Amino acid sequence: MPDTVISVDLSASPHTNEKVHNRWHPDIPMACWVEPGDDFRVETYDWTGGQIANNDDAADVRDVELEQVHYLSGPIGVKGAEPGDLLVVDILDIGAKDEMQWGFNGFFSKQNGGGFLTEHFPEAQKSIWDFEGMFTKSRHVPGVRYAGLIHPGLIGCLPSRDMLDMWNTREKNLFDTDPERVPTLACLPNTQSAHMGQMKGEARDAAAAEGARTVPPREHGGNCDIKDLSRGSKVYFPVYVDGAGLSMGDLHFSQGDGEITFCGAIEMAGWLHIKVTLIKGGMTKYGVKNPIFRPSPIAPKYDDFLIFEGISVDEAGTQHYLDVHIAYRQACLNAIEYMKKFGYTGAQAYAILGTAPVQGHISGVVDVPNACATLWLPTDVFEFDMMPGADGPTKYLDGSIDVPLAPDL
Repeated sequence: MPDTVISVDLSASPHTNEKVHNRWHPDIPMACWVEPGDDFRVETYDWTGGQIANNDDAADVRDVELEQVHYLSGPIGVKGAEPGDLLVVDILDIGAKDEMQWGFNGFFSKQNGGGFLTEHFPEAQKSIWDFEGMFTKSRHVPGVRYAGLIHPGLIGCLPSRDMLDMWNTREKNLFDTDPERVPTLACLPNTQSAHMGQMKGEARDAAAAEGARTVPPREHGGNCDIKDLSRGSKVYFPVYVDGAGLSMGDLHFSQGDGEITFCGAIEMAGWLHIKVTLIKGGMTKYGVKNPIFRPSPIAPKYDDFLIFEGISVDEAGTQHYLDVHIAYRQACLNAIEYMKKFGYTGAQAYAILGTAPVQGHISGVVDVPNACATLWLPTDVFEFDMMPGADGPTKYLDGSIDVPLAPDL
């Protein structure tokens, strides 16, 4: 068995674990050191640090403290890694913690983070998904069962001082264009619930005040939510600080392209078995400034799809110029409307898009004025026939079971 270099206790607060952090900052001390060529095991919390319970009440999703996220295991120092190198990470294996054989999917309320379709689903909701080996089912979203492709939603290396300053400047400039916007345009540094690993006292407070939030992906990797980054994957990370400072977390049991629901995928606590090596001077050798990766050779085998198209025309009928974001939103909304014809509520259909291995494609970006995006819905994840036919859809559900809404206070 490989050595476990970082362990987590799901019954204890992540803030008691000095090998965990929830901000990016170059001064966070390495939680441990490994040699190039080492393989080892890393345990992780779910991204909220245990704020979400396995029950039928979505109040915890409604009230989640987003200042806590994401809890990352690390940073792991790799001896000999220097700025300009590429850190090669092989994901040898990955799985769920024995004591948490379930995961959750949720929609944040518009006032607390929102999501891709927040204007259509502004209230907090959640669904619980039970693991059955490599498969998952939900009591809140009946009629579907699918194989998981477990992957880290978030993995990356520490930024340099200059890179951190660049992130904070450009995100603050964006935020300042509409500081009252809900949801916010950018998640700026915030000391509330910041956990800086082993840092203490004034040094910890100073770093927390400028540490970058873990919410978006950036040049170092971070929260990219790539569903094919599973066992057998290989990732090449740019190194920006001595030792690289590799951290990871936000594990997903299964996810659709885009992590559409934001508290998306099926969130879980788990572990990774990884191996690290170095390519000295690799950033210049290969012209790399963002991570590149080789996908997993293992994927759920779903070969039959219904493909929903969206174009750059919003819900109000307003034409936009080659806007892929709007086009993908329209493809998702079209898929939701289709699933509702079989008895799913809109929320259940939305949860399926966030958790099932749907594929998202940019199909066209040159035919002015409309970009074309497509959402590929695998039909084999359904326990009934979802294909169109002359007789029309058969109501599989009666609408009596819904993703639980958060109760009013």
